[in-house]
Amino acid sequence: MTNSNYKVVPEAREALNKFKYEVASEVGVNLKQGYNGDLSSRDAGRIGGNMVKKLIETAERQMANK
Repeated sequence: MTNSNYKVVPEAREALNKFKYEVASEVGVNLKQGYNGDLSSRDAGRIGGNMVKKLIETAERQMANK
């Protein structure tokens, strides 16, 4: 059974949360602390998509430096 909320590295939760707010700010989405149920799917997707893009870029740079 797969749980999408399961964190492989629980210690990363705080860093990922901070990262989420940084990316939201970069893409111009006003993300507030706590509940964001009024956030559109489009804006949520922009945040998540840019997070994934940046994480992949970082991983690629790390692999290229090995």
